[in-house]
Amino acid sequence: MSFKIYTKTGDKGKTSLFGGKRVPKDHFRIEAYGTVDELNSFIGLLRDTIDNELIKSELFRVQNKLFDLGSYLATPGKKITDPPPVEESFINQLESWIDAKDTQLPTLTNFILPGGHICVSQAHVCRTVCRRAERRVVSLSGEAEIHPLAVKFLNRLSDYFFQLGREIALINKAEEVLWKKDEA
Repeated sequence: MSFKIYTKTGDKGKTSLFGGKRVPKDHFRIEAYGTVDELNSFIGLLRDTIDNELIKSELFRVQNKLFDLGSYLATPGKKITDPPPVEESFINQLESWIDAKDTQLPTLTNFILPGGHICVSQAHVCRTVCRRAERRVVSLSGEAEIHPLAVKFLNRLSDYFFQLGREIALINKAEEVLWKKDEA
């Protein structure tokens, strides 16, 4: 026998956190882990679209860490002294990936705009949703203890997506779209 996916308990605008506490669906905590979930979905779309096994592997690892972070954010009562939602070693891994990408990319002399290739644009969507997730987690930290590595991870992850977009452009021989002041 299967269970039903719908419970009808959220029909009046409230939902349950891990542990059973009921909160409005626009609560800081729901916004934080909901945006992390949204980011994870966009990463899945990018992973399904891109044709590069190394990048797919990186994205899969990121998705798993984001799921861990979402679970952490959905659980009230966590303390800064509790184990972090993402380990410093994974943030270091992100930095290594960013640095490795940087060594193969041309020096950036202009701001760039999302575009040039569908996967470049998807990487930039991931970057901007990641920035929003970071802002939502910072908002949540104003009312609950949030481990500082949660914000650090999201901050570094958005940098990763910026470099990933540039790397994808290079791999696909797509021209980066440069911002040109006063052109419309």
